[in-house]
Amino acid sequence: MFRHQGKNRTLKHNLQLATILSLIAGIVNVCGFLAIKQLTTNVTGHFALFINDLSNADFSKGIIYFAYIFSFFFGSFVSSLLIESFHENKRLNVYVIPTLLECVFLVSVVLLFHNTELEFPNLMACLLLFAMGLQNSYVTKISNAVVRTTHLTGLFTDLGIELSQLFFLKYYPFREKIKANIKLRALIITSFFVGGLAGGFLYVEFNLNLNTLMVAVLILLFALFFDDFKFRILKTRRRYIQRNQHIIK
Repeated sequence: MFRHQGKNRTLKHNLQLATILSLIAGIVNVCGFLAIKQLTTNVTGHFALFINDLSNADFSKGIIYFAYIFSFFFGSFVSSLLIESFHENKRLNVYVIPTLLECVFLVSVVLLFHNTELEFPNLMACLLLFAMGLQNSYVTKISNAVVRTTHLTGLFTDLGIELSQLFFLKYYPFREKIKANIKLRALIITSFFVGGLAGGFLYVEFNLNLNTLMVAVLILLFALFFDDFKFRILKTRRRYIQRNQHIIK
């Protein structure tokens, strides 16, 4: 799921990755909104507000929205920088570092803002946006830009286009590929919705508040280390088979 690249990457790997990370994004999105009434997984709305504040010469608010935008951008930059820096190390799963860094930032939000009056909501928004920038960057690189998990605008656009193509098979004969793309988009949207629904339920009904983010962290860590554990087992099995074949020869 996290390790397979290029030709070794299949639809199954992308579906698994999309399910987990869209779920995480959905939880983060609803927690950020319930806590500070801000969107914390994408910057589309923040960019519009930034332009509006600039046009009204309200620079104090404009700086805040610029900070939101820059936090997401900087998270993406740092994630890609870390991946490229360790890319030559074949033994290391280069996606572990940005994934763990995302967990660190989510945990830091819980520790810094739990049981407080939220005196610094803008700082909290920036931390969450940085974490989502990290995630959006590494999931894009893992899947070769096939999977995006932190915002849904492009996904609904692609889903609408691909569904319409099913009515024109004469021009789009690759029906199975289109169906696979539709399945992937639908799964990401569904997982994001389920994550948001579960996050909202835990936040409000179980009164977990920002501790709900710890659920997201645990899911992410479990997925990361389970994937690594499965990879090691497959690698050991492959070596065992090759050794036996060598002995037989």
